[in-house]
Amino acid sequence: MASHIMEKQVEAHDEVEMPIKQHYAENDKSAKEFQIFFLTGDSCDQLKEFIEGTIRSKVEGSSRSSFTYSKPYTPRIDSLKMPKGYQPPKFQQFDGNGNPKQHVAHFVETCNNAGTYGDHLVKQFVRSLKSNIFDWYTDLETGSINGWEHLEQEFLNRFYNTRRTVSMVELTNSRQWKEEPVVDYINRWRNLSLNCKDRLYELPPLRCVFKACIGNYCYILSSPIKLKTFEELATRAHGIE
Repeated sequence: MASHIMEKQVEAHDEVEMPIKQHYAENDKSAKEFQIFFLTGDSCDQLKEFIEGTIRSKVEGSSRSSFTYSKPYTPRIDSLKMPKGYQPPKFQQFDGNGNPKQHVAHFVETCNNAGTYGDHLVKQFVRSLKSNIFDWYTDLETGSINGWEHLEQEFLNRFYNTRRTVSMVELTNSRQWKEEPVVDYINRWRNLSLNCKDRLYELPPLRCVFKACIGNYCYILSSPIKLKTFEELATRAHGIE
């Protein structure tokens, strides 16, 4: 009787243990098949194609977005309407050379004369840009400009004056070159003086020119007629030559 009971217990234990062993055996088989799957050449090629396809789609997506133009100003600016009967004026275009502050001044005056003011200038500013400066405008972040003052500040912060500033020392030390016509020297000195920030009056600069002239020009130009302007000086020099 006892032996019969023990046999029944063993059979019951085997019935319980068998599914467990079978389960682990099947999992172990699946794991091995999974490992074999990824170790085969075909699977590596498929994985490689999948990765390349993912990268390609992201690159193409970013390329398409970079080629799409988006307005750099806010929807509020975009919704502004030009005055009735407004005719876009012809703007002087800025290419990065010269004085950006002067360009802004010229642009503002042109817009005001055409009847537009304030934030209305934002949508027109692009018309006054070209070359690399136009590229800067198109690369501005979408919707980042919220008004004219903001755009003006961004522009002036990005670009600087390429025009050289002349010191008073350099101006007073400027001399007529050898074999340089005196009229050319007067015009060269006058143009140089326009880049000097120090305030100049007509008479002191004329005396500087007299001192820098070569040969008898200094004496002839300074006597006997008293000259007061550069125009008079250039006219007199032209008559002498």
